[in-house]
Amino acid sequence: MTEKTDDIQFTQNRELSWLKFNDRVLDEGADESVPLFERLKFISIFQSNLDEFFMVRVGSLETLHLAGNNERENKGHMTTDEQLKAVFKACVPLVEKRDMLYHSVSQKLRMHGIYQLDMDELADIEKEYLDNWFASMLEPVISPQIIDSHHPFPHLLNKVIHIGARLKFDGNTSFGIIPVPASVPDIVMLPGSDIRFVFTEDLILAHIEDIFTGCKILETTVFCITRSADIDPDEADFELATDDFRENMKKALFKRKRLEPVRLEYRSEMSSDMLDYLCKRFRLNKKQTFRINGPLKMGYVFGLEDKIPENKKIQLLYEPFRPQQSPMIGPKENVIERVQKGDLVLSFPFESMDPFLRLLREAAEDPDVVSIKITIYRLAKRPRIAEYLCMAAENGKDVTAVIELRARFDEQENIDWSERMEYSGCQVIYGLPGYKVHSKVCLITRRTGEGNIQYITQIGTGNYNEKTAKQYTDLSLITRDQEIGRDAVEFFKNLAIGNIHGTYKNLLVSPVSLKSTVLKEIDEEIAKGSEGRIIIKINSFTDLDIIKKLKEASCAGVNIDMIIRGICCMLPGITGVTENVHIRSIVGRYLEHSRVYCFGTGINERMYIASADFMTRNTERRVEVACPIYDSTVRGRIHDIIDACLRDNTKARIVQSDGTLKKVEDGKDPFGAQQYLIDEALEKAAEAAKAAEEEKASVPVQTKQAQPEEHKGFFARLKGIFS
Repeated sequence: MTEKTDDIQFTQNRELSWLKFNDRVLDEGADESVPLFERLKFISIFQSNLDEFFMVRVGSLETLHLAGNNERENKGHMTTDEQLKAVFKACVPLVEKRDMLYHSVSQKLRMHGIYQLDMDELADIEKEYLDNWFASMLEPVISPQIIDSHHPFPHLLNKVIHIGARLKFDGNTSFGIIPVPASVPDIVMLPGSDIRFVFTEDLILAHIEDIFTGCKILETTVFCITRSADIDPDEADFELATDDFRENMKKALFKRKRLEPVRLEYRSEMSSDMLDYLCKRFRLNKKQTFRINGPLKMGYVFGLEDKIPENKKIQLLYEPFRPQQSPMIGPKENVIERVQKGDLVLSFPFESMDPFLRLLREAAEDPDVVSIKITIYRLAKRPRIAEYLCMAAENGKDVTAVIELRARFDEQENIDWSERMEYSGCQVIYGLPGYKVHSKVCLITRRTGEGNIQYITQIGTGNYNEKTAKQYTDLSLITRDQEIGRDAVEFFKNLAIGNIHGTYKNLLVSPVSLKSTVLKEIDEEIAKGSEGRIIIKINSFTDLDIIKKLKEASCAGVNIDMIIRGICCMLPGITGVTENVHIRSIVGRYLEHSRVYCFGTGINERMYIASADFMTRNTERRVEVACPIYDSTVRGRIHDIIDACLRDNTKARIVQSDGTLKKVEDGKDPFGAQQYLIDEALEKAAEAAKAAEEEKASVPVQTKQAQPEEHKGFFARLKGIFS
């Protein structure tokens, strides 16, 4: 086994870095400057993050452990077993912190009429209401079971809450189990003007003697297990089943439901006998069990928001904000015509996704458009994007959609949409064997009046998802650059024939040219010494080759600023090693998600936006695209965003040389990048609206003619397809 050397004294373990990031998310739940109900949402996000971490990352480590792979990873030089031990140890204080914050925030919410109640807090009339609700809504659908020789222990689904009980019947002791049905809500609302609710599992627990009739209840608990989600649909056993990858994915998703447990969570005290029994059943050891002093699931939190009275929302929630119209294009301006005048960039969620949606709709209707090609990783539940692509296919356009069926936890949604789009006439491709297609590229090809071919290319840092475009900070470039368009043509051709080794003049495409070009760009700055400048904004940083190259740049005197939201395996600020590397993380109202790479300064700066983080999976095992930004106006707008992030001293945290995060203490007036961008978007939208009103007032009033209904027949058919 290799010992840790000075060569990697400036790196840290990926999993422990992620846990520090999630702790930072939890800090938003403790921040009293954050509206109270938003703090509860951050606690819920923390828990959801941690659940996924156990399913994916711990699940992967457990797979290695079971396979006997105990090699050291290359950042923290920890073995698989050492990582698992460190992860479980680090999670204990995080869970305790979450429970403490949950109870603190819940108690404060009571002062605003929001009550999560225990059963012993209920008034008699409320108990009667819940008894009736149990009898009519719960009792008919629950499925209790006693475990004995004729009733084997059932397969328990991932993150489904169960009631467990030790029972005594006819002198014999047995175990009883009741799953909380998926068909009922996680909480039961009580009538009244206030928001008062109980957890469904507590209501079942209150009636457990009625459920296990004739049994003596010795002990009860509420628990759930977390199962590994570490599936690989490219494994041979799936491929041998059928040559249809979509069918293979369906089999893989079924297999995921039966993967091994990696964690047991339980509420309240549990006897050692019951804990030993459950650990034996799930093949877990005690370090994989967590006692939770709060809810086991918190997805209900986001449903409560709609129940908050309007007069209280101003106190409990962020001030409402709706994405504004981009100042680069008018709300009714033809997007295809506008792009001919110059490139556009949209900044989500501060600006609306509408111009891109309009572009797709215009392309679907434009008789000069001959084809639309797009890569799809995640879609919204009812995506207008998919509807417009179907519309284009129905209108005779050649529509090709590369849909990544392996987008984790969105696999089934993507499978469903791939089938619907095929039905409408779209050509659907399922990515490449062994490589996830994570790029965000859309290519529209038109034939001009002169018979020439014209390309409009959209390249983004985030998914084509109307919902997350209101929650994630992302960039979307729409460019008229024909050289970029020709690269996009080559890109889609290579995807269609399964070629990952394409050659491109402008676009950086992994796994071939993105990483190598980034390393070359860093080398160019190294050659400048102290005059060199690098700014990187990404979500995660684990690629050891890039880490080492940036360390080399730091030693050469290059000034390096990095904005990294989550995992960061590089340790900055180490004297003589990474002292010129400055790393900050921003966690705020919106999820920081855009990726931007900048090398150099002034007119010699090279700027790219990309779909790729600096993670080995992105640079070597995925199809990613980075696009150079040539338009000076677009570059200026992106710099405005980057500069705001570097000025942030409220939501930003500085990564220390030991990997911990520290608040910014610069002595300057409070400044938050996301709030600045909200205010800027509102200001520019107000200016645009005022200019439009002034222009309207100067134009003589004309009689408005009725416009004919268009595509009525198509939408009637579309309704049938999407119903």
